[in-house]
Amino acid sequence: MTGLPSFTSRTSLRFAAPALVAATMLLPAVAEARPAVVELFTSQGCSSCPPADALINEIADRDDVIALTYNITYWDYLGWRDTLGREEHTERQEAYAQYFMDRKYTPQLVIDGETHMPGSRQQASRKAINDQVEDVAGTALLATAMSDTSLSVTADATVNTGTAAVWLVQYDKAHEVMITRGENAGETITYSNVVRDIIRLDDWDMSQPLSIDLAKDMLKEGGHDGCAIIVQKAGDYGVGEVITAARIDMALIN
Repeated sequence: MTGLPSFTSRTSLRFAAPALVAATMLLPAVAEARPAVVELFTSQGCSSCPPADALINEIADRDDVIALTYNITYWDYLGWRDTLGREEHTERQEAYAQYFMDRKYTPQLVIDGETHMPGSRQQASRKAINDQVEDVAGTALLATAMSDTSLSVTADATVNTGTAAVWLVQYDKAHEVMITRGENAGETITYSNVVRDIIRLDDWDMSQPLSIDLAKDMLKEGGHDGCAIIVQKAGDYGVGEVITAARIDMALIN
């Protein structure tokens, strides 16, 4: 691990656990072709969001994409409190708004931390996603290896300069919500890859190798069935261009 990351007290306790100590590796490190990261900021109280939610449902299982749903909270006053909304999601979107020097809105699709667009424009969104998948095809910077107690995440030094934020994202693969009030009253909407926890693991000096060990017990916490590592240029706002990312096979954790 490069540098000393800042953690919440809950995260600090996770990392202090004895299970964090690397054990004999049972599986070799594997660097897979890097997927494009697609983040949707949505709201159950937003009438223009369901087409974007459907788009994420469509691409959620693609191997070449890590699609993530972040339910925000600032439309709760319209008559329906988003049952999946989290302030951390709103804060992440606000960071993107500052990074892009633009406003925040729903449904906002952020593609690899490089571009954003209304996710309700399904055809244009599909093209932008597929174009990004082609752009990153063949790149593989992040490697993961599993032991009996921990997950090792490594990457070689890169030609990039500066600092990258290393995020652990834990999500639920599906939530079906029946909405009874607000702009989507009467609708039952399925949300895919719903983010439930996002933790900044490290600030990585990209001129140096990266090495992080994560206890399996930490990854199991919360009972989520999806997990990913995202590495993106941190800049002034903690978000930016995605450098690399990897989806974690939860079948190897449990």
